[in-house]
Amino acid sequence: MKNPEINKKTTPYDILGISSATLCLIHCIVIPLLTIIPFGLTDNYIVDLFFACIGLIVVSKILMSEATNTVKIILTISIFIIFVSILLEIAFDIDFGLILFGGIGMIIGHIINFKSHKHS
Repeated sequence: MKNPEINKKTTPYDILGISSATLCLIHCIVIPLLTIIPFGLTDNYIVDLFFACIGLIVVSKILMSEATNTVKIILTISIFIIFVSILLEIAFDIDFGLILFGGIGMIIGHIINFKSHKHS
């Protein structure tokens, strides 16, 4: 049986993770569209790294919690995909779009973990 106190401790991290992953996903969808319009905006990998670091902190907290293995696997794979995408962008200066899959995985993993708190 899961300890409800631990679930209460990870709930803020799930909310932060969902919010951060959603903002990151919006950033990753909107910025490339805005670069088409001649506003002089460019996509900067520093912003991606900022969101990824927030995600890494949140994922590490959840990995140390009593979250289900499914949630841990989803979040680990998602954060890995995000960092690989950022490293590919830095190395080749090409947006491969992998970060979108990582962001969606982060949102799904956090939502599943958040919903599991209600059932325990």
